[in-house]
Amino acid sequence: MKENIKIGLLGIIALTLVIDTFFLDDKPTRKNLEENTIPESNIAINPTPNSMINPLTNNTPTNINQTPPPAPPVLSETRTKTNVQFTNLAHDFGAIQQDSKNTKIFKFKNTGTEPLIIENAVGSCGCTVPTFPKEPIKPGGVGEIEVVYSPGKQQGAQTKTVTITANTNPITTVLNISANVEVPK
Repeated sequence: MKENIKIGLLGIIALTLVIDTFFLDDKPTRKNLEENTIPESNIAINPTPNSMINPLTNNTPTNINQTPPPAPPVLSETRTKTNVQFTNLAHDFGAIQQDSKNTKIFKFKNTGTEPLIIENAVGSCGCTVPTFPKEPIKPGGVGEIEVVYSPGKQQGAQTKTVTITANTNPITTVLNISANVEVPK
């Protein structure tokens, strides 16, 4: 029975890879590469350093070291700002055991005049998982961010962060957790 499940899962993974590679991928295929070849007369023999000919832009040299266009703005950058006040920005779990699950609730209050919209909360590693309110917090309202720290096989002094993105100024707030992870005896 377990062997059949393994074979089924491998089949699903293989099918997903085939679909992604051949049907969803925007990479050029052999066929459209052959159809879109550049005549040799259009290839620069001595291009300038750090540039290459771009056949999609009428053979205009393109600087390969240019920076990519900026990422789209985080929504919190364009929203009306408010203020948030956390009861604590840091928590020390003290001595904890490997493979344990440790939870801390960070309480906060919207001290501004606009609804507080938390756009995201991200832990500094997979061992630190935050849960945050998805609904706006009214002015004067309170909320909680739950942070679960599961150290796995980490050992010794550990410090992790949770970065919260919201319509505050600044748009990010960093919560810190720390612990001394001990090996069970």
